[in-house]
Amino acid sequence: MEFHNLYSFFKGTALLCGVVLFPLSCTSVTQNKGNEVQYWLTKGDESVKLQQQVSIRFVNTTNNFQNIEIDDTQKFQYIDGFGYTLTGGSVEVINHLSSSNRKALLNELFGNNKNSISISYLRLSIGASDLDGEVFSYNDLPEGQTDVSLSKFSLEKDKALIAILKDILAINPDIKIIAAPWSPPVWMKDNGKSKGGSLKPEFYRTYADYFVKYIQGMKKEGITIDAVTPQNEPLHPGNNPSLYMPSDQQRDFIKNYLGPAFKNNNLKTKIVVYDHNCNKPEYALDILKDPEAYQYIDGSTFHLYEGDISALSTVHNAFPDKNLYFTEQWTGSKGTFNEDLNWHMKNVIIGSMRNWSKTALEWNLANDLKYGPHTDGGCTECKGAITISDSGDFTRNVAYYIVAHASKFIPSGSQRIASTQTKYLSTAAFKTPSGKTVVIVQNDHKAVENFNIKFAGKTAAVTIPGSSAATYIF
Repeated sequence: MEFHNLYSFFKGTALLCGVVLFPLSCTSVTQNKGNEVQYWLTKGDESVKLQQQVSIRFVNTTNNFQNIEIDDTQKFQYIDGFGYTLTGGSVEVINHLSSSNRKALLNELFGNNKNSISISYLRLSIGASDLDGEVFSYNDLPEGQTDVSLSKFSLEKDKALIAILKDILAINPDIKIIAAPWSPPVWMKDNGKSKGGSLKPEFYRTYADYFVKYIQGMKKEGITIDAVTPQNEPLHPGNNPSLYMPSDQQRDFIKNYLGPAFKNNNLKTKIVVYDHNCNKPEYALDILKDPEAYQYIDGSTFHLYEGDISALSTVHNAFPDKNLYFTEQWTGSKGTFNEDLNWHMKNVIIGSMRNWSKTALEWNLANDLKYGPHTDGGCTECKGAITISDSGDFTRNVAYYIVAHASKFIPSGSQRIASTQTKYLSTAAFKTPSGKTVVIVQNDHKAVENFNIKFAGKTAAVTIPGSSAATYIF
């Protein structure tokens, strides 16, 4: 921090924490707030993690720094939220915590106080994901049996998940939820197995009814499913569970069965297509080009294990009336904090927002020390945002900070506004419902970068360390 910034801070601030660099829980009382820029920093070397820094100020002086210009007259998409997938495995390990620790963790994750990161969006699996302790659907039958009327449909296997969702909703009643199946019941599949295979055409109608029962069943529990996708990663049948569903099958399923079933049952739940990698935007485009399917579709959603995040803009430019979502990116056991922080901030958080996404979700919320639970054949290296030990302690991992840099400061209902970028500085800017301006900046350079935030004729000089991410609020 340069001397003149320190001087202006102490001149205008009554510091309560007793240190210049202070953690999330500290507070300050500042006069002349109209010119103040508060900011939170995370460094790739882990020496600083989501810590509030000494505030900077808008001033009238000039310098030779590069500029990040913020223009709130240019408005883009509204934001639904930031968060994670709440897997069955996440629920299992969170429930290992003591009652007091569990309550404290949920309030930290989903609350709205100074120590919370205010997660506003969750993804669920319809039935088991590969990060559940076992494979299951809501209509599992002995081999050779079928149940076209779904008379044996039951959400019992999600009893623990439903209970924790109720606790989360008590903390944040406005949280939004998207849900996706990894596999239908195996008796609906042409290979009769949880892994791979395709949905038999004779069960398209039954499977549409399965979605309806799921949404209605969750609603009876007080849980509103805002959106569904017909299949998680439909072009990756090698997971357990999984299903192969090419675009023509998903198109026909939506336009002939799922869309009409939702309409006939007066469901407001959105239907979102694809839910897979950015290297195949044509999957979503092929479905959206069909006018009968189009009428039922809210938008499309992506992951980024392959391709480029600009694929979202490719779809937006072709169908600007349809929404975009980003719903999954993992951090793995072999990744480093520095590499994951900077790549994910640049691509998942900033990149998805600059390419019209309404959400940015990291993969798994919580796991144990062995990267479990997971199914036989599921992901063995997926690192949750939180790791929970056998003793009941928990550790905040890199995905916690990736999401927190957005979720804590950008509530649902915020709107992206224009922000420029530079060679090393990636940016995304937002106007919140309360009228605050929030700017996320990621420094891709190993060296310190000096820059100005320029907004409404005002200039604030900023220094951001190398390989770091920061969120600025004014």
